[in-house]
Amino acid sequence: MGSRPVSRTAHFVLHVLPRQVQAPARSGEHAGERAAERVDAEAPLKALGQPASLTGLVKLSTGEGAEADVLVDDFVTEIPEAGRLAWRLGLVLPKKQAKRSVTRSLIRHQAREALRRHAPAVLAQGRHGEDVDGWVLRLRAPFDRTRFPSAASDALKALVRQELDELWLRLTVPASAGARFTKESSPSVADSTGGAA
Repeated sequence: MGSRPVSRTAHFVLHVLPRQVQAPARSGEHAGERAAERVDAEAPLKALGQPASLTGLVKLSTGEGAEADVLVDDFVTEIPEAGRLAWRLGLVLPKKQAKRSVTRSLIRHQAREALRRHAPAVLAQGRHGEDVDGWVLRLRAPFDRTRFPSAASDALKALVRQELDELWLRLTVPASAGARFTKESSPSVADSTGGAA
């Protein structure tokens, strides 16, 4: 991962993604000039001597539109207290850690809800705001299958919710109160890494 973790629990790690500042367009540069700099999509077919009818297939029917800011799989939550500030949430849920898709889906839903619940408090803390583009939540250890035989049991839901709440609450603690936590500082979450759920 390209960024340092900002919070971790027995099963999860949270990374912050800094906002990427786009370079402003040079003065006097117009969209037409930038389009002229792009590689001609028809050039390879023309070079091969393909008929003009085939070169027409290369062009997209959508035309030259602006790129979308939000990807299809991104979850974006807007924070009303911050105006138009929006944070994206990326999830890394490897099959090695959660073999059953039901478990991965449960974690995905719980993670999105946790961001919705805790985003205003994290923003109010002041350490993470305009400079943050999004968050990446990574499952780092499997849940014990002997303790949670059902992939979507109420006990598993409660543990996932508890750990995610703890993960986000660590970001709301003032820096002077000790924002760095260790495993020993969180006795409420049992380390149950015996097997994949």
